[in-house]
Amino acid sequence: MHCTRCDGLMVTDSLIDLRESSIPMWMKGWRCVSCGNIVDPLIQHHRMIQQAGAVRLLKTESVLPALRHVA
Repeated sequence: MHCTRCDGLMVTDSLIDLRESSIPMWMKGWRCVSCGNIVDPLIQHHRMIQQAGAVRLLKTESVLPALRHVA
């Protein structure tokens, strides 16, 4: 797997979440050995949602206001 930020090598890593819960939570994720970018299942899920929303917005035609012709 290649990093989306720097195209570096991604390796599997055990990640711990200390801030978002009262007890530490371990999960598997990917970490870039070059830039340190981290991707875990939750990050990947949010990126997929954002990309789907962006595609949906790009498919809709924007309505432009009619401009009045000034003579």
